[in-house]
Amino acid sequence: MNLTLAKLEELAPDQGSLDAARKLLKAKWPAAAGDGAGLVWGECQGSGSQPYRVVLAEQDLGYKCTCPSRKFPCKHVLALMWMRVEGRAFATEDRPVWVAEWLGRRRGPGSARPAAEAPRAKLDAALAVDAAEPEPADPKAEARAAVQRERNQAEREASILAGLDDLDRWLEDQMERGLAAFPSIAAEQSRTLARRLVDAKATGLAARVEQLPPALFAVPEAERVDFLIETLGMLHLMAAAYRRRESLPAALRADIRAAVGAAPTRDAVLEAAEAVRIRDRWLVLATVNEVQPDKLRRIETWLGRSSQGEGPRFAVLIDFMPVSLGTVKNTYSVGEAFEAELVYYPSGAPLRGIIAQQFGSAARADRWTAPAGDVAAALDRYDAALAARPWLGDWPLAISGGAVHRRGDGFALSMRDGGSALPIGVGDPDTVLPLLGLDGIDAFGLWNGRDFALKFAETPLGRWVG
Repeated sequence: MNLTLAKLEELAPDQGSLDAARKLLKAKWPAAAGDGAGLVWGECQGSGSQPYRVVLAEQDLGYKCTCPSRKFPCKHVLALMWMRVEGRAFATEDRPVWVAEWLGRRRGPGSARPAAEAPRAKLDAALAVDAAEPEPADPKAEARAAVQRERNQAEREASILAGLDDLDRWLEDQMERGLAAFPSIAAEQSRTLARRLVDAKATGLAARVEQLPPALFAVPEAERVDFLIETLGMLHLMAAAYRRRESLPAALRADIRAAVGAAPTRDAVLEAAEAVRIRDRWLVLATVNEVQPDKLRRIETWLGRSSQGEGPRFAVLIDFMPVSLGTVKNTYSVGEAFEAELVYYPSGAPLRGIIAQQFGSAARADRWTAPAGDVAAALDRYDAALAARPWLGDWPLAISGGAVHRRGDGFALSMRDGGSALPIGVGDPDTVLPLLGLDGIDAFGLWNGRDFALKFAETPLGRWVG
């Protein structure tokens, strides 16, 4: 495939990525080479001690970069493509180990796999498979690859720890400056720190910092200082937990690794022997489709189990898509149900899951019945999850037989006979009005410790979706 500037602009996720790639054309590239057959690679020096490694298969524009960016392709890949468009000379060299490993894993025209064989050749190969001798492994190549993986992991850990040091200094600066002044500089300060954390490969923390300004201004002004104390304290706790992760229980150690850095890959989750697996009929209770500050669309699908067996009652599927792809609909719609085996990411409070296998198609579900329990019982389950994972975030709550009533200028969900109540956070109060005065509501929503985002309810008059 011939690369052109027009094709490059088409591939770029946004104009900002193109501008950043243009600047990298003059950056330091310690290595830039190719194999003379359409495969090129390079190393681009970033803000960290180690350069980012980039590889590009020109035949089908497959690529890989070691940077933690969540834009696809990232600025480093775009810069490498741009250099090819400009006709820069690349030295012809043997493929390094890391390029060969990537080539062996990928699928496509540029992979290390043989070209398509004729049908007869495929049949002959299939008949001869039993008699064929296995190709002996190259011990030296495997040893070099293992050493390189260990080196990459050590470099990543060192980079994350340096990023945590930046976070500590940033937190000290905010406390010395005074939290009352933070709202006026929240966007600038958070953006600067988030960039440092991305460069340090602490992408999980970077995402939390990026989301701080919009979350802060969604809180009533009188409560913002308390919210800041809680949020900044949580960032400090996460940094401290990551530093002493080796002394933590295995589940909590997995939690903090995913919360600070990148979550484990899908393959790693599916292959984990200790992963929680549940086969059940799952009902789609809510979907969330929002654009993050990093220009990625975050798509959440919240599921509830039909049976009340052992293990987690709820799960959330999370996908990310570049905003440049336009509006993307959720795979499932609220109110649909399907049978599937879900595998949970390792955690002390399992919630995020992956569909390992779906059995049949999704179909409209009958009435959903919430797990037995009142508001107090739901809050007790939240407290238990919070104890298992202190940086919990939104947590699903289900209330059986509740009622919505007015509370000050807003609404709350409680039991008919009183007791604990959940303040309902709504952008448009009119959406909740149809629920007033109805008894016996089975409700589902997300609780963040302050507000209950009511998402789904079964009422005597039918189904309500927020």
